[in-house]
Amino acid sequence: MNVEVVTFGCRLNTAESEVIRRNAEAAGLADTVVVNTCAVTAEAVRQARQAIRALRRERPAANIVVTGCAAQTEPQTFAAMAEADRVLGNAEKLTPEAWAKVGAARVQTNAPKALVGDIMAVKQSAAHPPPYPPPQAGEGRVGAARTRAFVQVQNGCNHRCTFCIIPFGRGNSRSVPMAAVVDDVRRLVAHGYPEVVLTGVDITSYGAGLSDAPALGMLVKRILKDVPELKRLRLSSIDSVEADRELLDTLASNERLMPHLHLSLQSGDDLILKRMKRRHLRSDAVAFCDEVRRLRPDTVFGADLIAGFPTESEAMFQNSLGLVGECGLTHLHVFPFSPRPGTPAARMPQVAREAVKDRARRLRERGALALRSHLDAEIGATRQLLTESAEMGRTAQFTKVVLARPSGPGQIVEVKIAAHDGRQLLAA
Repeated sequence: MNVEVVTFGCRLNTAESEVIRRNAEAAGLADTVVVNTCAVTAEAVRQARQAIRALRRERPAANIVVTGCAAQTEPQTFAAMAEADRVLGNAEKLTPEAWAKVGAARVQTNAPKALVGDIMAVKQSAAHPPPYPPPQAGEGRVGAARTRAFVQVQNGCNHRCTFCIIPFGRGNSRSVPMAAVVDDVRRLVAHGYPEVVLTGVDITSYGAGLSDAPALGMLVKRILKDVPELKRLRLSSIDSVEADRELLDTLASNERLMPHLHLSLQSGDDLILKRMKRRHLRSDAVAFCDEVRRLRPDTVFGADLIAGFPTESEAMFQNSLGLVGECGLTHLHVFPFSPRPGTPAARMPQVAREAVKDRARRLRERGALALRSHLDAEIGATRQLLTESAEMGRTAQFTKVVLARPSGPGQIVEVKIAAHDGRQLLAA
């Protein structure tokens, strides 16, 4: 393989890694490994550095290029690594010109190692990837074919949550015009993709920077109307406080919009939410989940939750534990709080690390119980799955199902749920 992309972090990185691979190949790069990093936690940065060192040991002659959010926020950290040949910023990684410079730099001994611009100066609409190759098995690694495609509709974030470094890695919010998004979806469906996921940093702020300022609900409604051949449309993580009425109405009225919402909740305690500079209260989160279930009873919720945010007491943490049940959350992404240099939360009074780890463990245990309850309720039901491999598929609610009989990937099949193993459903 001439160009390999190793991807960390979010679905937006996954979508962008396809653009990176194609641009790097078009620039004629050979024996190149691109590490598309994440900066959401200190652990994510550590894992990226560890992967770069391992890649150099495995492929001593390869051209290793580091990019992504960690490269944008900490360019000197990665430029100082002897194992890294070049460092590209988040804006540069999506441009053919930058990859042409990377190719030229291989033969120029005096070329700068880091090409990282001011991400806050980027004002244009977010880039969107070209069509993927026809689907094959599962989601695989970047560069392999998939049954589910990601379409970038938005980039950046205008909010400044006190724990978050991502706006400094992604810049301010900017959106892809609706016509361009619809064209992307249409091409993907023509290539045989049955499911598309809309992704971005803060997709419920969709419309920022566009002249007519459309909301996410309008975009979703237009995709479903203009691409009737699309079988399934999903949303990546959303901010419930920004969800517009048209989005909820479409969820209620169109079964092709999948009933699985992953919410950026972060905490279940009002004072901690205030110190995080979140824009919702605990009661807002509960009310949102109640309203969505009223409109679409089969909706399943996932959520991001942070354990051990600075100043969090045990009583405050109990409010987060309780939120799992009050909101009816099923799929939890639990993050032990990790102070990021340059963020306000890093300067707040910290919770002891052992307490942070213990609270994260307890949240994950509560999440495992919630998942088991969901799996119990699915036994005996008949569900339509999108097969990701010959042995596995996912329901509309994104619950994993192990197939009893092999099926071709990328198919919509109907199965009866016979049992579960505590983590996934088992088909009859």
